[in-house]
Amino acid sequence: MHRFMIAAALIAAPAAAQSGELAKVQAHLRAVTTMTADFAQTDRNGHTLTGTVTLKQPGKIRFQYQKDVPLLIVGDGKALTMIDYKVAQVSRWPVGNSPLALLIDPSKDISRYAHAVSGVPAGRIVIEGRDPKHPEFGTITMGFAERAGAPGGLMLAGWTVLDAQGNRTTTVLSNQKFGVPVNDQTFRWRDPRPTTRGH
Repeated sequence: MHRFMIAAALIAAPAAAQSGELAKVQAHLRAVTTMTADFAQTDRNGHTLTGTVTLKQPGKIRFQYQKDVPLLIVGDGKALTMIDYKVAQVSRWPVGNSPLALLIDPSKDISRYAHAVSGVPAGRIVIEGRDPKHPEFGTITMGFAERAGAPGGLMLAGWTVLDAQGNRTTTVLSNQKFGVPVNDQTFRWRDPRPTTRGH
């Protein structure tokens, strides 16, 4: 699917849909052991950054941006850490406070805080998730493509995050690979702060 078509599907208006689609997504997320993919992340101003994402369940994720972007995001299952090597700054927040909790905490029952989106082309599933008790965490809309041989018969195509300030960021994945060996060292990172010991 063309990138713009994926983006359009990811921001489709939510409506009631069959709970069976949520069950399929839940089964897919729980079946994924590892995933690697290329990503293109586009912000509200149309600026796009690229990189690679590596996922290892339970809860580990790494966003490695293109070489000229001094940012790194790593999740260890409990928290997401953003490292900005340009300004030697490290920010950390609980996974549960991030819309990405849908992706990296598949043990949760997603039907409690997500719903399927209607009007999506055949062969696609789009779900929208948010914590109604904490709207400040933002909303995530995730798109999946039916793909034989992928975990649960689905492949994650990408997602759109809308934060509490109305800023929208869309991430489109390509070259997805599942079940590939991923070393735990992938999720270690160098601490740029001079007064602390590196990770």
